[in-house]
Amino acid sequence: RIAPADISVLLLGASGTGKELLARGLHNASGRRDKPFVAINCGAITEALFESELFGHEKGAFTGAQHSRPGRFERADGGTLFLDEICEMSLELQKKLLRFIQTGTFRKVGSNTLEQVDVRFVCATNRDPLVEVREGRFREDLFYRLHVVPVRMPPLREREADVLMIAHHFLHQFSEREGRQFNGFSPDAAAAIRRYPWPGNVRQLENLCHWITVMAPSQWVQAKDLPPE
Repeated sequence: RIAPADISVLLLGASGTGKELLARGLHNASGRRDKPFVAINCGAITEALFESELFGHEKGAFTGAQHSRPGRFERADGGTLFLDEICEMSLELQKKLLRFIQTGTFRKVGSNTLEQVDVRFVCATNRDPLVEVREGRFREDLFYRLHVVPVRMPPLREREADVLMIAHHFLHQFSEREGRQFNGFSPDAAAAIRRYPWPGNVRQLENLCHWITVMAPSQWVQAKDLPPE
């Protein structure tokens, strides 16, 4: 229901639960599938460069800007813009993002010209956005602009029935990459995987399966082949 609707989506969940994977799935099942999917991690880019990353910049706009460069908004025109860890964005940048959402227009750094693009927003955070709003770290008006359709991504410990299915998927994927062949998990290994709480969620399970394909000696993964924890 959500994917084909041209509506903003806010993905909520701990790190490693697969928020970007879901964002890409929404894009691929939407009418924008033939246009770009552009992702940006709001917590991985310094505030000094963030505005340039989003809006682009003109030649000479700042030291080191030797050429004009399109921003993520312009590159995502017609497609989907995925803003991961949206709560890491500063209040000043939140204000500029809100203005863009309201008008669909923006200015490149160093430019006086208004430009217009058409993007769908899918945002994600591992924080509780309502707490961020109450503590004054996230604008309430921006929250309600983005919080049209919230989707909670449950931690892996709440998805017990999925754990082994996902583990088999990764085991097969990494076996092909590493040139190994596995039949699967023995009953004791499967029980250990189901019992474990997976604080790192799907990403941790993915890393474990890659480790197994390198280290496990036989085609059936035994409990003794798993890390001690």
